Amino acid sequence: MLTVVIPWRAQPSRQSAFDAVVAWYEANLPGVQILTIDSPEPVFNLARCRNLGMRSVIDQGEVVVINDADTIPQLAPLREAIRAAATSGLVHLPYTEYRWLGAEGTAQYADDRELIGCDFTLVRGACSGVYVTTPATWWSHNGQDERFRGWGFEDAAWNVAHETLLGAAPQRHGGHVYALHHEPQLREGPQYDANAELMAQYRSAVADPAAMRQFVFPAAIE
Repeated sequence: MLTVVIPWRAQPSRQSAFDAVVAWYEANLPGVQILTIDSPEPVFNLARCRNLGMRSVIDQGEVVVINDADTIPQLAPLREAIRAAATSGLVHLPYTEYRWLGAEGTAQYADDRELIGCDFTLVRGACSGVYVTTPATWWSHNGQDERFRGWGFEDAAWNVAHETLLGAAPQRHGGHVYALHHEPQLREGPQYDANAELMAQYRSAVADPAAMRQFVFPAAIE
């Protein structure tokens, strides 16, 4: 049985996207186990939710999908990533194109248009949305940094940490993921600025495993 971890805190503007993601998995991978994960803190912490989801998996060699609550993959590259992640020692991203559908493309999908035919904006450099990995691989570089609170940068920091500490970028599989429209989160303010400052420290340690390890395995997370 495949486990799909979805970080999720209910919000009215996001409910339809979440429902569409769940429906896609249930239709395309019957019998899938879907775990929705939230943390008790008042500010949603996406990195912590992803980590909590992986901590809930007992078998360290089990392949798990961590899937954002607004993002739908293509089936063929997802299956390819699931097969490869069992033995590669890397995290896999089942896409080479991250397509944001926006309000118009999302409405088209809701009206039963095939995802591949929906209007979209290509998001260059995307490195989140859908992760395929095992707990052993996830913890080999300590998952994602829970000091990134709120929104912004946790995926980019994870990406450079993965490449620096594991010696390779996350492995991609040719295909698309589709991000559905919802009310955007504000990416400004003191917490966003703190996230940006922490991200700058990650960038300063690119290609320096010893320095990167100090960020990835801090003595304590406040």
